[in-house]
Amino acid sequence: MLRLVVLAAGTLALAACGNTRELMARKGHSLPTAPYGVGFQPGPDALLQRSTQAAPQRNVELRTRSQEREDDPFDLPPQG
Repeated sequence: MLRLVVLAAGTLALAACGNTRELMARKGHSLPTAPYGVGFQPGPDALLQRSTQAAPQRNVELRTRSQEREDDPFDLPPQG
């Protein structure tokens, strides 16, 4: 029981020590060059933003239960 309490307290202490300051380049290093055609150097926060192609939005409704599939006109047998 004592081990469980010590383990829980240690885990809580580690979870609480996160750092939330602004991102910066390391000393002696610089940020990547500006993308072609952009007139400014994006900052660290802008470089961490994912594009729509990297994380597309889901635009279809997922099936929640087993349903009969509709006829697919493109599901053709192979031609030999």
